Amino acid sequence: MTRVLFIGLAGALGTLARYGVAVWAGRALGTTFPYGTLMVNLLGCFLIAFVSQLALSTTLISPTLRLTLTTGFMGGLTTYSAFDFETTVMLKERAWGSAGLYVGVTLLGCFAAGLLGLAVARRLAEA
Repeated sequence: MTRVLFIGLAGALGTLARYGVAVWAGRALGTTFPYGTLMVNLLGCFLIAFVSQLALSTTLISPTLRLTLTTGFMGGLTTYSAFDFETTVMLKERAWGSAGLYVGVTLLGCFAAGLLGLAVARRLAEA
């Protein structure tokens, strides 16, 4: 139960960090490009790889801390980091087909799901 609490709290902190980066980026760099989202995605990809590798190759990071940081904080910060890490693992394992399928279905599927959500919401708003 403690692990679940840590992950939940870290997720809340990741969400707040994402919001903070978005607000800062909008003020500092403008809102004509999603700088904040790009920043958290890049940072999340770096952090999930860094923490995961350190946890797997040393005893510096316990399994609970690894989950707290990756699933919790980085999950709240960005889910792109998990997508990146999972794809990287597939590529390291030379699972080219699975990696390609995952990337393709994620990009196209998420885009299609977004369009579908937009269409359904518009339909409901008209009713």
